[in-house]
Amino acid sequence: MKQIILVAIALLCITCKETTVAQSSASSTTAADVGSIMNFLASDELNGRDTGSEGLEKAAKYIESAFKESGITPYFETYLDTFDAKGTETYNVVGYLKGTDPELSKEFVIVGAHFDHIGQGKDVNGDVIANGANDNAAGSTAVISLAKHFAKTKNNKRSVLFVLFGAEERGLLGSKHLAKVLKEKNLDLYTMVNFEMIGVPLNDKAYKAYITGFEASNMAKKINEYVGSELIGFLPKAKEFQLFRRSDNYPFYKEFGVPCQTISTFDFTNYDYYHHVDDEVSQMNFEFMAELINDCVPAITSILNTPTKEIKLN
Repeated sequence: MKQIILVAIALLCITCKETTVAQSSASSTTAADVGSIMNFLASDELNGRDTGSEGLEKAAKYIESAFKESGITPYFETYLDTFDAKGTETYNVVGYLKGTDPELSKEFVIVGAHFDHIGQGKDVNGDVIANGANDNAAGSTAVISLAKHFAKTKNNKRSVLFVLFGAEERGLLGSKHLAKVLKEKNLDLYTMVNFEMIGVPLNDKAYKAYITGFEASNMAKKINEYVGSELIGFLPKAKEFQLFRRSDNYPFYKEFGVPCQTISTFDFTNYDYYHHVDDEVSQMNFEFMAELINDCVPAITSILNTPTKEIKLN
């Protein structure tokens, strides 16, 4: 009997180990994965991804291809949600992963980032292309990576929209458009997590990233609880400069009145190239980005699977 019990325990341990390895492998975005996406989105070929440009179109096609290959479907008839950006036709790229639970799948979570940039900037040694690596190929890379992860694991009871917003640099036009469209469709939005400028680590902080509108909801507290560490902190400068109102989370907060916030690591001391032609891939820390994306996986997994909506406005 004792031998039978020991064999059973051994088999159970092997099974647990295999499951752990499988889960770890499924959720592991590598620095190489990050580099592959970043090296395209922030390349000179895309010429700074300005609204209405050929470079932005190339970026959109790349994102569409990544979604399609992963099994993320279009939410609308196509992946492109077209709108007018003050006289220029452009679009958001919107991917959809339906929830696995019959009831919770009626609720939605948006994971987003803007993929446009300013095109060209002030000449520096003959270079005028504002590649927008940190702003915001970095955030776009997080969304694409997370979409690949959840399409693979399919462990989302709630439905998810993975959105790359256009015309953010023109005044949050893409997110304003989509928020209104989804509100008119009576979408049941639980929360929205946005990624902005996550390409380099914070300077001398106990936490890995901060969240805009920290005091507006319990999102930071719940994320830290879900991951079991101080992943998200409060950055006073974010409040001082009202960053909560200056990224694509804000139109959804205004339309839906639910927690919609942005995760960032730009703290005004750790990066000198905001809207600068030197905002290049060479300045990015792929290892850090991969680590942050992986750290966000258990948080977003919990957001997608809790029986009730635990993240609430204060």
